[in-house]
Amino acid sequence: MLMISSKKGRAALVLGALGVVFGDIGTSPLYALQAVFGPLGQHLAINEANVYGILSLIIWSVFLVVAVKYIGFVMRADNQGEGGIMALVALIKSSKLGSRYKGVSILLGIIGVALFYGDSAITPAISVLSAVEGLKVVAPDLNPFIVPLTLLILTTLFWVQKYGTAFIGRLFGPVMLVWFTAIALGGGWRVWQNPDILQALSPAPAIQFFAAQPLVAFIAMGAVVLAVTGAEALYADMGHFGRKPIARAWFLLVFPALILCYAGQGALILNNPTSASSSFILLFPDGLRVTMIILATLATLIASQSVISGAFSLTRQAIQLNFLPKMLVHHTSTREIGQVYLPFVNLALYTMVAILVVMFGSSAKLANAYGLAVSGTLAVDTILFIVVARALWQKSRLYVLLMLLVFSSIDILFLTSNLSKLFRGAWIPIVIAFVVFVLINSWQRGQRIVSRERRQLEGPLKTFIDTVRAKKPPITRAPGYAVYISHHPGFAPLALHATVEELHELHEKIVIVSVNITNESHVPEKNRAVFDKLEYNDGISHLTLSYGFHDSINIPRTLRLVRHLDPELSFDPDDASYFVSLSKIAITNRRNMYTWRKHLYALMARNALSPSDYYKLPTDRTIEMRSLIEL
Repeated sequence: MLMISSKKGRAALVLGALGVVFGDIGTSPLYALQAVFGPLGQHLAINEANVYGILSLIIWSVFLVVAVKYIGFVMRADNQGEGGIMALVALIKSSKLGSRYKGVSILLGIIGVALFYGDSAITPAISVLSAVEGLKVVAPDLNPFIVPLTLLILTTLFWVQKYGTAFIGRLFGPVMLVWFTAIALGGGWRVWQNPDILQALSPAPAIQFFAAQPLVAFIAMGAVVLAVTGAEALYADMGHFGRKPIARAWFLLVFPALILCYAGQGALILNNPTSASSSFILLFPDGLRVTMIILATLATLIASQSVISGAFSLTRQAIQLNFLPKMLVHHTSTREIGQVYLPFVNLALYTMVAILVVMFGSSAKLANAYGLAVSGTLAVDTILFIVVARALWQKSRLYVLLMLLVFSSIDILFLTSNLSKLFRGAWIPIVIAFVVFVLINSWQRGQRIVSRERRQLEGPLKTFIDTVRAKKPPITRAPGYAVYISHHPGFAPLALHATVEELHELHEKIVIVSVNITNESHVPEKNRAVFDKLEYNDGISHLTLSYGFHDSINIPRTLRLVRHLDPELSFDPDDASYFVSLSKIAITNRRNMYTWRKHLYALMARNALSPSDYYKLPTDRTIEMRSLIEL
C-alpha cells in the first residue's frame, strides 16, 4: 500500500511538473520552425538537406541544453532544493570565493535576472499570438481580429492574477498532458507518412548543414534557440517538484513529443513547402484544427502564466535580498507561500506585453525580438554554475574547463547568432533588461551609501544607553512594551533616538528587532530567532529574526511564536507599540554617485513600500519616525 501511495505521489509530481515547468518549451513548436522557413524567417530553400539540417540542429540543441546541461548538471546545484539564477547567486554569496570574484559573479547574476524580465515580456506575447494565428488557417476572414483577440485573452490573463492561480493551477498538468499527447500524435502521423524524416535524429545532417552553408547555419541558430526557450524554467521551478520528477516528465513524455512534433512539421514542409508559414496547425486534419487552436491557446496561457508567476517569485526574492526596493506583495494562497501577486510587476509586464503585440502584430515578426535575452540567460547560468562547481564543490580545473568548453560554446553560438536580429526587434528585451539592471544597480549602490550614513547617525547601542543613563532629569519610562525595528544589529535605531529627543520617554520594556534575510531559501521556525538580553539591566533586549528569501515576513506573528525563548518576550505582540525609522533622502553634491542615479534612487525610495506594511506591523499601533539622510 505504501508503494502504491509512493507511486501516486511520484505521478502527481510528474503531472504537476508538466503543467508548471514545461509550458514555455512545450509551446515552442508553434513558432520555432516558422521562424526559420516562414515568409518572414531566414528564407531557406526548402529541400531535404536544409530541412534535415535544421531539424537535427533543433533536436540536438534541445537535447544538449535541456537534457545534458540542465537536467544532467546545472540542476544538481540547488540551494536547499531551490533552483534558478537566484539560487546560484545565493550559493556564491555563501561561498569562500574572494570578494572580488564574488562581486563579479553576483553582478552576472543581476544581469541574468534583468535578462529574465526582458524574456518575460515576450513569452506571453509570442505564445498567445502564435496560437490565435491558427484562426487564419481555418477562417482567413478572421485575420483582422487576431491581434484584438490576442489582447483580449492577455488582458483577461493579467486581470485574474490578483485572484490567485490555485484553482487554475490544478488544471495545468492535465491540460499539458493532453497537449503533449496531441502534438506527439499529430507529428507522429506526418512522420508515419514520411519516415525518412527520422534521419534528422542523427547529428550528421546538422554537421553537414554547417559544413555546406556555415554562414546560413550560423544565422539560422538565431531561430533554433526558440526551441529551447523555457529551458531555464526547469531549473527555476525545481524547488516545486524536485529534479527527479522533472527529469521523468522530460524523458518519458516531453522530449519524445517535441521530437515527433518537430519531425512531423519537417515532413509536412518537405511534402508541401507552402505550409511553412503555418506548419504546426496544418499537422492536424481539417476536423481537428479548431480543437487544436483552442488547446494551443490554453497551452500558451499556461506557458504565459508560468512566466508571470516566475516574474512575481523572482521579484519577491530580489526584494528580500535587497536587490530591489520593497513592493506590495499579496499572498494569494493560505497554503502555498510561493503563490504571490505583485500589482506593480503585473501592470508593468502587461503594459510591455500589450505594446509588443500591437507593435509587431504577428508571431513571425515577434520571433525576431525573441532569443537574444534567452541566450544571455542561458550563458549566465553556465558561468555561475561553473563558479559554484569550482568554488563550492572544489571540482578540478579539468572538469571546469570541459564544462566551459562544451556548454559555453553552445551559449556563445546562440548569443552571437541572435545578434543578427538586434535591429529587427531583439533590441527590445535588451532595453528592458538594461533598464532593470540600472534600477537594481542604482538601488544597491544607493542602499550601501545610505546604510553607511545611517550607521554613523545611529551610533553603537551601548553608547546610546550610556547617554540615556546619564540624562538629567532621568528619562520617563512608560508602562508597556515597545518594539523598534533595527537596520543594523548593535546600533541604536534612529527611531529610538527620536523617541528620547522628541518624546523624552521610553517604554519600560524595549525589544529591538533586527531582520536578517539569509542566503537560504527557507529558515525553519525553530531556527528563526536569536535572543540577547544585552546585560544592560535597562529593560532593553535584542532579537534577531532570520528569514529565507522565499519566506513570508510577518514580525508580529514571529514574535508570537518565540515568546517561549525568554520572559522578556512573554508579551502579546498585539498590545505592543511598534516604532519604525524612515529615511528622507537629501541629495547632495558629493561625488559618491552620479546625480541622475541619486535622483533615481530617491524616486525608488519614495515609492517603496513602507517597512510597516512590509513587516506586517499593526497600523493602529505603529509609529513611523522620519530622519534626514544625505546621499
